[in-house]
This record gives sequence, C-alpha cells and structure tokens, in this order.
Amino acid sequence: MSSERPAAVVVLAAGEGTRMKSKTPKVLHEISGRSLVGHVVTASRELDPEHLVVVVGHGREQVTAHLAAVDDRLRTAHQAEQKGTGNAVRVGLDELGGTVDGTVIVVCGDTPLLSGETLRALAATHTADSNAVTVLTAEVPDSTGYGRIVRDPADGAVTGIVEHKDATEAQRGIREINSGVFAFDGRLLAEALGKLGTDNSQGEEYLTDVLSILRGAGHRVGASVAGDHREILGINNRVQLAEARRLLNQRLLERAMLAGVTVVDPASTLIDATVTYERDAIVHPGTQLLGTTHLAEDAEVGPNSRLRDTVVRAGARVDNTVADGAEVGEGATVGPYAYLRPGARLGTKAKAGTYVELKNATIGEGTKVPHLSYVGDATIGDHTNIGAASVFVNYDGEAKHHTTIGSHCRTGADNMFVAPVTVGDGVYTAAGSVITKDVPPGSLAVARGQQRNIEGWVARKRPGSAAAQAAQAAASEAGDES
Repeated sequence: MSSERPAAVVVLAAGEGTRMKSKTPKVLHEISGRSLVGHVVTASRELDPEHLVVVVGHGREQVTAHLAAVDDRLRTAHQAEQKGTGNAVRVGLDELGGTVDGTVIVVCGDTPLLSGETLRALAATHTADSNAVTVLTAEVPDSTGYGRIVRDPADGAVTGIVEHKDATEAQRGIREINSGVFAFDGRLLAEALGKLGTDNSQGEEYLTDVLSILRGAGHRVGASVAGDHREILGINNRVQLAEARRLLNQRLLERAMLAGVTVVDPASTLIDATVTYERDAIVHPGTQLLGTTHLAEDAEVGPNSRLRDTVVRAGARVDNTVADGAEVGEGATVGPYAYLRPGARLGTKAKAGTYVELKNATIGEGTKVPHLSYVGDATIGDHTNIGAASVFVNYDGEAKHHTTIGSHCRTGADNMFVAPVTVGDGVYTAAGSVITKDVPPGSLAVARGQQRNIEGWVARKRPGSAAAQAAQAAASEAGDES
C-alpha cells in the first residue's frame, strides 16, 4: 500500500433524511445516473482503499441491496441507533476489527459532487504534513450557517471548528468552512473515539470532537482546501438535489465537450455520469443521454431524443427518438419520432424511420423500415424494405413468437406478419396482405380478399346524404360527357 493510499474509507450513510419528505432513503435518491451514495462510493474507489465500508441505518435492507449492486467489494456496517457521526465511524471501524493501521478517510454519503481528485489531494496533504487529522475545507462566498475553520496564524494548523451560533463577530467573517470530510491516523482515531462524550444538546457523539481531543493530546490537525467549494455540498432536500444535478450535469457536459463532443445547447442537454463517447459526436438540443449509452465517433443524436443504455455507432443519426437498450449500427438512421425498445438492433446503414417502433428485433445491413410500422420479436435480413404501416403480430395472448424475413425482400404496405412465420430471401408481398404461412424464397405472396363493388349502394342505403348527392352529380357529369 502506497503512503497516500488509505487503509480504509468509511462512508456515513445511515441518516433518514426527513427533509427529503420521501419513502426512499435520502442516499438512494439519484442524480446523473447514480444514487447519492453511489457517486460517493465511485469517488472513494478512485483512492483504491484497502477497505471500503458504508455505515447504513435508515432503510438498511434497501440501502444494503443497492450497495451490493453498486460495488460488490465494499462492506456495510449497521448503525442500529442514530447516536451521532462519531458513533457511526466507530461502527464502521468495528466492521474492520476496531483499529486500522494507516489513513482512514471519512466521507458523507450525501455529497455527490465530491470528486476522487479532491479526495486524493486530501490524502496527499494528510501524509505530507504528518497530521493526526486533516479536514477537507472550502472557501465559500457566504459562510452563514457553516462551521468555521480557525487556524493558527503561525503554521496554518487547524485550532478549532466553530459553529455559526457559537462564533464571535470576527470568526463569522471567516469564509473557510468544514466539509464534514476528514483524513485520520487510524490508530489515533480509534483511541479518540473511545473518549467521545454525549454532553451536548443532541446527546450524540460528534466526530468533530475528535479534533479537539487529538489536538489537546499534542497532535497536529491540518486542512486541505477543496479547489471548488461546490464539491462539498450535501443534499438535505429536493431543492438541493436539483441544484446538485444541475452542477454535476454541467461538469459532465464540460468533460464531454473537452473530449471532443459537440453539445449544441448544454442548457437543454442531460447526461449521466456513466455515459461514454468518442470525438466528433454531436448532441443536439433537448437530448438526454442516460445509463450506459455510448456515442461513437461522428454519431449524431437529437434534437429531442432520450437514449438509455443505447449504443450509437460511428456516423449514425438518431433524431427525435426514444431508445432503451438498443444498438444503432454504423451509418444507420433513426427517426424522427421512432421508439427503439430493448433488444432493437440496427445494422450498418439500416433505417428505422418516422413513427417506427422496434422491440427485440434485429434489422440487417441496409434494411429499411421507413414509416408507420411495428416490428417486434423479429429478424430481418440485409437490404430489405418493409412497406409502410406494417405490423409484426408477435403475441397470441399467452406467448411471444418470432418472425424471420430474409434479405433483399420487398414487402408491401399495410402487411401483417403473423408469427411464427418465415419469409425467404428475395420475396415480394402484396399490399394489404396478412402473411400467416411461410413464404419460399423468390415468391410473391398475396394474402387478401377479392375486391367486390356493389354499385348504387349509397343511393339505396344513404339517400339524400352528401355522399349520395356527390355520387349523383358525378354520374350526371359522366352522362353529359358521354
């Protein structure tokens, strides 16, 4: 383990978060593709700690299940009673055997803007300055309501953290505040936690009291100043949740643009932290890129599109589209007003056009489904054209069935393909056909009733109607011309 690699990171995520006014535990609320605690765990993992433990409490089962899906290497510790931050850290250390040799980083589970870079700087400062405790601080424009950092003017060491209500007039002018994130010497932390009392208005063990205990024992308390004060923002209500989402989205879009992505209107574009991209991708206004979506080089998405867990290959174009769990092949085009559901796969230069819905369907290279069609549970070969207003009838009321259409087929408008059915290569189907039987390669399939015209029906059945009058006028005009 390197000198700056922490022995452990302890994430405090036991609180209820009553101000969220939600049945969901606060740390499970999501922004930019991850839960609040998920963002903190991801940033903590960038430190490559020997141990990562999350202290859970309110909504224990729900939070623990979520954390197992987020990171199967972390450990959880249960704080049965909310007895303060000091008690929570002790619970976390108990999960690791009680005493940890090396640096222990303590972070809050509701600070989604906290970056791995800032945590690495905290760990580096802690090691370089040989501190017993290093506080992550930030200089803010308005420090009202925050705990002020009081320093020794001689060496810059932290002499105390003074809460706003207890601060003198001079101390209230201090703009450096406590973030609630700390780096500790593990052995000294364990000793100090054993000395915490509950002689305060809340009757709780405060982690901040560890600083005065260690300083009183002659140990140095230092600070590491975050480069951006917004990183330390905690989330306590939905207003703060929305503000954090805005700030994180801005950060993520800036990262994408600096990597070579053109974002036409950042103000109307949303992107998750888990989205990936390549240079020269273009994102138009009103677009949301969510989940594990990936934009390859020269891919173009939007306007007004929402893509989740979708891959858009090089040079593909997706316009006014909703896609979920889909794959758009190289040079393919989608939309406008298309819906790609899970399992939709478009090959190279394929097309899913206006008002087309695909679900669990593979569309071959150069194949086109131009407009007004539903293709579900199907495989379509290469360079086939599906006529307008076609429906792949895949559900019999109990089970889904598959349709296969070959390559170089030309299917007529208003076709129904009633699965299970196979249409061979090079087949043509007539407009208005309902295909219920397999069609051999190279055939023309016609499956529609014979047309029958009943002359004079309107005059007899709808006498005096506008239709009858129009028909009579047409008949008279035809007679005059003859």
